[in-house]
Amino acid sequence: MHILIIDDDADLAAAMAEFLELKGAICDFAYQGATGLSMACELTFDVIVLDLMLPKINGFSVCQQLRERGCHTPVLMLTASDTNEEQLEGFNSGVDDFVVKPCPMPILWARLQALYKRKHPQKDSLSIGDLTLHLKEHRACRAGNELKLTPTGWKILALLARNSPNVVSRSELEEHIWPDGDADSGNFNVQLHQLRKAVDKPYDQALIQTLVGVGLALRENQ
Repeated sequence: MHILIIDDDADLAAAMAEFLELKGAICDFAYQGATGLSMACELTFDVIVLDLMLPKINGFSVCQQLRERGCHTPVLMLTASDTNEEQLEGFNSGVDDFVVKPCPMPILWARLQALYKRKHPQKDSLSIGDLTLHLKEHRACRAGNELKLTPTGWKILALLARNSPNVVSRSELEEHIWPDGDADSGNFNVQLHQLRKAVDKPYDQALIQTLVGVGLALRENQ
């Protein structure tokens, strides 16, 4: 998730970004409304975190101008109050959701995920070559044969599939498996070995590819 944070409080913006980047997000910053407006129109973001009380041009004006310029990136507005009048004005200007400061970081992340998923509906299945993942059922089949996977193996395979054919770093995989930070390298190696055995060993072409020093990718041979 690529997030633009528009907030004149540099310390708060940095604190939000530190938490969000631990979740795998990429954050860019603008500390003035006009700068944020230009960045949002010129670059591509998945979600915008927009503070209401900005100098010179407030968040409502920024959002309204974004919509007038054809930018439909979801906007999550940060506000110090939650009055009905303020929220109504925000929705009329094109805001998608509100959070009241100070907001617990897990709640902020959950709101951002909800906006992201609304814009990018999750598919029921993903296919890479003859491998198919049934995401809602947590099942994987290759060449019509159902694969026996551990819960951790499924997490690894699903993350690789969602990013296919791009490379996912080992640190990203470990963060996805152990979000609390208690990564176990030995266990990861065991789980990866078992996953390769289930996904690739019985078949002619290996789909789980290692790029030394970079990470793992799930893709067919080029």
